[in-house]
Parts: sequence; structure tokens; C-alpha cells
Amino acid sequence: MRAIVSDTTPLNYLVLIEAAEILPQLYGTVLTPTAVRDELAHPSTPELVRVWIGQPPSWLRIVVLQRPVDSSLLNLDAGEREAISLASEQQARLLLIDERDGATAARRQGLTVTGTLAVLDLAASHGLVNLETMFDRLRQTTFRLPLRLMAHMLEQDAQRKEK
Repeated sequence: MRAIVSDTTPLNYLVLIEAAEILPQLYGTVLTPTAVRDELAHPSTPELVRVWIGQPPSWLRIVVLQRPVDSSLLNLDAGEREAISLASEQQARLLLIDERDGATAARRQGLTVTGTLAVLDLAASHGLVNLETMFDRLRQTTFRLPLRLMAHMLEQDAQRKEK
């Protein structure tokens, strides 16, 4: 099974809401580039996340890029650039990324992308988390909350549970 690649934001928020362990349960190994590790370890990052990346779990592999970053990605931040480049290099089956510009650039390169909310929804559909609880925890962070999307996901989750 091909691995997935994660950008900074999904890892950051999944750690903050104590849900990072759903990643290996859903996807197995997760790859991330050194720029993402560096962003997660930055002094401005919440301490919980810095501690987590200081001793990353066995399912998270930090990978050094083998080729230079595509020049078409220079408008993105370092973590996004490297995550997209790594996903291309590794022919990853999925890229976890939340930023709109990064996701758009990744799709232009033929990558399949998903974000934090979709990962939580998938985990909820597998009975790994309670979606409402996860969304409540996200509300306690600086995550940009697309409220209509979250409401729709919660409705779908409720319908799944009724079946």
C-alpha cells in the first residue's frame, strides 16, 4: 500500500485535538517532509505539538526530498511546497493539506488531496472517533472553521449512525 503525505496543518490540529492516532489506523504510514517537521517544531507552534514532533510516533516518517521543489510552487510556504513535492516524488495515494492554494496546486499536479475535516469524517465513519466531539475540540483551537461544511458533515454522521 502506498503511503500518504501530510502537510503541517492537519498534523498540527490532529495533535491538538488528540486525534493524530487515527492517521495510522486509516492510512498506515504517513510521510512528511523536513520543512513540515521544522514548522511543527517552530517556537510559535503550541508546546503540545512541539513535544509530539520532538519524538514522532513510529508511523510518521520524516523524509528528505530527493529532487528540488517545483518552481511553480514558490508562492506557497515551505511546508506546502515540500509536502506537494514529496507526494509527487513518492507517488503518494493521498496528500493531507488544508490550505486552499496548496490544495489547488497539488490537484494541478494530479495529486489526490483531503483535509483535516474529511479525515475526521472518515474516522467517524469507521467508528474511530466521535465527530461532534472532534469538531468541539477544533473549535477550541485556531482552526478556520467552515461552519456550513461542518454542520453538513454532522448531519451525514447522524444519518450514518441511524442505519
